[in-house]
Amino acid sequence: MGRITLANIDRAYGKLKILHGIDLDIRDGEMLVLVGPSGCGKSTLLRLIAGLDQPTAGTIEIDGRDVTNVSAAERGLAMVFQSYALYPHMTVRQNLAFGLQNIRMPRADIDGRIAEAARMLEIGDYLDRRPGQLSGGQRQRVAIGRAVVRNPTAFLLDEPLSNLDAELRISTRAEIAALHERLATTMVYVTHDQVEAMTLADRIVVMRAGRIEQVGRPLDLYNEPANLFVAGFIGAPRMNLLPGKVKAATPSAVTVAGPGGLDLTVAADGSKLKPGDDATVGVRPHDMAIGEGKGAGVEVKVTLVEALGPETVAHGLTAEGQKLVAVLSGQRHDAGGDAVKMTFDAARAHLFDGEGLRVGASTAQ
Repeated sequence: MGRITLANIDRAYGKLKILHGIDLDIRDGEMLVLVGPSGCGKSTLLRLIAGLDQPTAGTIEIDGRDVTNVSAAERGLAMVFQSYALYPHMTVRQNLAFGLQNIRMPRADIDGRIAEAARMLEIGDYLDRRPGQLSGGQRQRVAIGRAVVRNPTAFLLDEPLSNLDAELRISTRAEIAALHERLATTMVYVTHDQVEAMTLADRIVVMRAGRIEQVGRPLDLYNEPANLFVAGFIGAPRMNLLPGKVKAATPSAVTVAGPGGLDLTVAADGSKLKPGDDATVGVRPHDMAIGEGKGAGVEVKVTLVEALGPETVAHGLTAEGQKLVAVLSGQRHDAGGDAVKMTFDAARAHLFDGEGLRVGASTAQ
């Protein structure tokens, strides 16, 4: 079992409040990923779950047991740190065995757990080396192995890939996903990289300024962001956001006067909107085209073209200084030029009200 429940969690340091009323139910066996910008409180929340810090208010339960005031050693959790935290004077085998020796586990059992972890993580060839003789990716696998041998109720991973180069991040990310599938153990994973979150998570928790903005499956957050912050944070490149004023609103569609006087009509429930209200139309860069396609179009001056091989990323500015990005399939030599029209299908656009909250489609039948 590995269900973790947080109820009304606050954390403050003096007058500085870091976490505000966090309620979260982490399901047994799931990979839950905490994302958000630096300073949003995600690592603080992980430390509270681990027992390395104490909440100012609220309760933490593991499998129905209140562990709010229980020490880290008694919670049955294993944490993997960003810095690896390996003992440099010990071999890999000794690093893996250290925690088990401290709880006086029989030698035969320790050897069995080390052998299984080494096989699972493909570190068998490194068992007699010291950390200084290993690459960054190998050290990270050893750090994960040290958690695996403990057979914990849940794994807590605090930005474990941030010290690796881009290629190693991709391969190690795949190893963590495969490990989670094999172990079927709860994992809580902290990252600021939304690509890691999208590819690893069963569910994502998006945080900002110590609060939870949205919780959901990766594609649910991508397709139906709850607000402008989530819309801008989930997805790479980030969503294009076009501010304007509501021109007309019905229960099935909303027309927004956007940049350059362009009217943008979006399929959304406008029953609570009225002409003159602030609104923002959001369009994913992958849903933009240049000089083609049906629907709305915005004149832009191209400022940068990134030729990435399988796709081309075009950056532009409207006459009002609004930045727009289009991700185009293939090697597009027509993406350059001083002025082009970026177009998009309004059926794929998102609408947000003056408070920054998503306006969904009408549910009327």
